[in-house]
Amino acid sequence: MSRRLKTLLNSNQELDPLLAKVQVLLDLQRHFISVAPPYLGQTCRVLGLQKGILSVSVANATIAAKLRQIAPELIPLLQSRVSEVSGIRVKVQVSYDAPPDLRRPRTLSTSAKKALNEFSQGLSDTPLKEALKKIADKKS
Repeated sequence: MSRRLKTLLNSNQELDPLLAKVQVLLDLQRHFISVAPPYLGQTCRVLGLQKGILSVSVANATIAAKLRQIAPELIPLLQSRVSEVSGIRVKVQVSYDAPPDLRRPRTLSTSAKKALNEFSQGLSDTPLKEALKKIADKKS
């Protein structure tokens, strides 16, 4: 949680229950990530703990099926820190947010651009020649 938000929540007595709930959820999330396999822990979000049932949201049915399959193994590990966990409820919550594009845009080196220009000049007037010129002339 950011410092400014934490300061705001701490300064208002009426928000103390909210801050306590957020802290519990953060602790549950951290503990869940520590006991779940890495490929699952990072894709699941802890929603809450009610009457011993830990509610977890996942992005798709495949992850949900795998989590339901290993839930009996996870429960004792979760109980090592949070004794009241007796079961895991898995909810599929599909998110339509596109994942961030972490790829860097590809750029051509100066020598590659020069080579494309030279090659395209040797071609007759065709769509290929125009396409190569566009690629070579593109600003990076």
